[in-house]
Amino acid sequence: MRTVLLSGAASLALVSAALADCPPVTVADPQGVAAGAFPQQFELAEFQELAGCTLGFVENPDIAAFNARILGNGDLPPLAGRLPSEPLVVAPYSGIGAYGGSINGISRATESGTSDLLSMRHVNFVRYADDLQTIVPNVARAWDWNADFTVLTIHLRAGHKWSDGAPFTAHDVAFWYNDIILNEAIYPTTPGRWLFSGEPAMVEAVDETTVTFTFPVPAPGLLNRFAVDYGQPFQPRHFLGQFMERHNPDAAALWAAHGFANEGETVNFYYGASDWKDVPSALMKDADKAAAIGRGVVPTLESHILVEENSEGRRMVANPYFHMVDTQGHQLPYIPEIVESYVPEREVNLLRMMNGQVTWKQQAVFLDDFPVLKENEGRGNYTVQLAPALGSNTYYAFNRGHNDPALREVFNDARFSIAMSHAMDRDEINEIVFLGQGRPSTALPVEPVTVGFVTEDQRTRYTEHDPERANALLDEMGLEMGADGVRRLPDGRPLILRLTYASQGGPVQMHELVRDYWARVGVRVDLREVTSDEYRTGANNNEADILNWKNDGISAPAFSQDPRASYPPFGDFFNPGPGIAWSQWRNTNGEQGVEPPAEMARLWDLADQLIQNPLGTPESDAIATEIIEIHLENKLRIGTVGDVVEPFLFHNTLQNLQPLTAKTYDYYWVYPYRPQQWFISE
Repeated sequence: MRTVLLSGAASLALVSAALADCPPVTVADPQGVAAGAFPQQFELAEFQELAGCTLGFVENPDIAAFNARILGNGDLPPLAGRLPSEPLVVAPYSGIGAYGGSINGISRATESGTSDLLSMRHVNFVRYADDLQTIVPNVARAWDWNADFTVLTIHLRAGHKWSDGAPFTAHDVAFWYNDIILNEAIYPTTPGRWLFSGEPAMVEAVDETTVTFTFPVPAPGLLNRFAVDYGQPFQPRHFLGQFMERHNPDAAALWAAHGFANEGETVNFYYGASDWKDVPSALMKDADKAAAIGRGVVPTLESHILVEENSEGRRMVANPYFHMVDTQGHQLPYIPEIVESYVPEREVNLLRMMNGQVTWKQQAVFLDDFPVLKENEGRGNYTVQLAPALGSNTYYAFNRGHNDPALREVFNDARFSIAMSHAMDRDEINEIVFLGQGRPSTALPVEPVTVGFVTEDQRTRYTEHDPERANALLDEMGLEMGADGVRRLPDGRPLILRLTYASQGGPVQMHELVRDYWARVGVRVDLREVTSDEYRTGANNNEADILNWKNDGISAPAFSQDPRASYPPFGDFFNPGPGIAWSQWRNTNGEQGVEPPAEMARLWDLADQLIQNPLGTPESDAIATEIIEIHLENKLRIGTVGDVVEPFLFHNTLQNLQPLTAKTYDYYWVYPYRPQQWFISE
C-alpha cells in the first residue's frame, strides 16, 4: 500500500484511491465488482472478497477540529480505533466524494419543517433502499425472525462506538426499551406504539452484539418500522444511565448537583421524553447547565451531532465515530457540517432558496411554489425538480370529541362530513393548487398506491362536487340557513368554525378555496395561520374545530406495523387526528375524554389484528378493508387531491444525488438515498 502526500481537503478524495488496493466502486461504475447481498452497499468482508482487495481507511483531515466542537468529547484515537471492526461499505452513486463544505438548510422554526434535514443524519437498525421496497442493513448488520414472527434477533456491528467513543452494544438497545420506554419516571404511560396488543415486548441483550425482541403476539411489520421510523431503538446507557438509581447509586446526588429534582427531570433535560430529535436540545434549553454536566446533547450514532442551537438555528458537525465508509475507505460523511436557519416567514424562505442560499430543501415546498422557483434556477444556481409525493393528500377532519356539545353532535353525524366533502370542488383545487398534476381522492388510513387492496370506489367515494347534495344533507340535519347565509346550530347559534393551520401541513391556497366552498353551503370558516408548534399544541389539547394536515405516515410500511391513522386518535402528536377525546377516554379508563361509539372502538381491535398478519395476505387484506369501510362511512377524514407531485430543490454544487423515487415523510425523506455520500463540488 503506497503513501501519498495530500495537498488539501478538496483534493483528498480524488487522490486517496492510492491509499487502498480496492477499486473505486460506484453505482454508476461498479468496476466489474459483483453486487453484494444488498443493493449499493456491502459488509466489509463481503466487499473485500468480491473486489479481491484489502480496504484501507481514510479520515477527514479536519475531523479533529470538528471533534473539538462536540461538547464532552475527548481527543480522538486513530481512525482504526473509531470505526467498527465491521464498517458498512457504501457505493456512492456517481463518484468518490471530496471532504468539505456544509449543507445549508432552512426551516420555519424548531419542529417546523426540519425533519428533512434530520433525515440526512438519521440512522436506525435498517433502512429502505432507494427502490422503497428492499430493506437493507444500517446500524444492524443482520437480523432474523422466528417462524411465527414473535422473536426478532438483531445482530449489531462489533466495535461500533457512540459519538463520544464509548462502546455501542446490545445493552444500549435493552436500555432504551427497559429503562426509558417502560420507565414511568420518563413515560408515565408507555407509548402505545411500543406496546403489542397492549403488552410490552421483552428486549434482552444476549451478548455484546446480539439483542432479541420477544413479542406477546406476532409483530411481522416491526422491521418496516425500524426502516422508516424517526425513533431510534437504542440510547447510550453509559450517559443516560448515570441519572438512574438502578444504574448509579449516586444518581440522586448527581441530580441535586445540577439542580434537578428527580430522575425523570434529569433524563428529560436531554432525552425530552421523546425519541423525536426535532425538539429543543439541552443546548437550547440551558447551554450553561449542559456545559456544567459536560455534555451538549445525548451521544449519537448518527452521521452528524448537534454542537450549537439557539433561536436562530442550529449547527451539526460530523460524528468522528460514524460507521460508514466508501469503497475507497473514506469515512463518511463527506460533508462535515449541517447548518440550519430558522426563518418563520414563508416568503423569506422562498427568497433564500431563489438566492442560492439553500443546499437542499424538500419539506414544506409545495407545487404552487414550483413556477417561481423554476423561473429563478439560473439566478440561484440551483435545480428544482418534481417527485411523487406519497402521503401529500391534504385532509380536513372535524373534531369528533369537541368540547362544545352542540358542535360535537354535529361533527359526529356522518352526514355533515359527507356534505362538506361534496361541497368541495376538487377538480378546481387540482388545477389551481396542483397545476392539474393530481387526481381527486378521499383520505384513507393507508396510501392506496402502496398496497393492492384499495378499490377505485373507495378512493373516490363522496368526492363528487355536488353542492345540491351537500345542502340537502345539511337541511336534513336541521341546520337551517340564516338570512345572513350562515347556517344555525340546533341551539340557534351561527355555524362558524375556526380553521387553524400551519403552512407545513398543506398549501395555504387550498385552505382559502375550501373556506369559500363551505361558505357557499352556509358553513362559515375563519382562517388563522400559526406555527406548527402552535397548531400541534392546540390540536392535541382538543382545542381545534377542524384538524388538517397532509395525510402522511400511512404508506405500506407504517400501515403494516403502526397504523396510527386507523384508530383513535387517528394520528399522533405531530399529525393530530379528530379522535383525541376518544383516545383520552380509553387511556384514562373513562375518567376523561369522550366515550367513542362502538364502531369507533372496534377500530382498536381491528388495528391490533392487522399488525399480527403479514401485509398482503388474505387475512390482512380483509381486516384492512373493514377498517377502510368504517372510515369511509363515518367520513373521518375529508381528502382533497392525491397522486400529486411536489418540488424539491438542491444547489448545483451538491453531488452524488439520485432522482427521488418519492418525496415523502412516509419513508423518512432522504433516509433511503444515503445523504452521507453527498459531497460539495465548487
